[in-house]
Amino acid sequence: MNITAVVSVIAVAVVAVILFMGLWNMFKGGDGNRSQMLMRARVIAQAVALVVILGALFFFGRG
Repeated sequence: MNITAVVSVIAVAVVAVILFMGLWNMFKGGDGNRSQMLMRARVIAQAVALVVILGALFFFGRG
């Protein structure tokens, strides 16, 4: 497994963890400020994951 695959998996895992933290906060009836913070963090993490994956495909993709 090369470094780009590891970084991509880590980026996707971070997005998943933030998503589940947001869902947990919603189900337990958490405050709105924390929900907004988690939503913003998830969007930023998704953007970073997308850039990492697309960068890996661009630089190391076949074809």
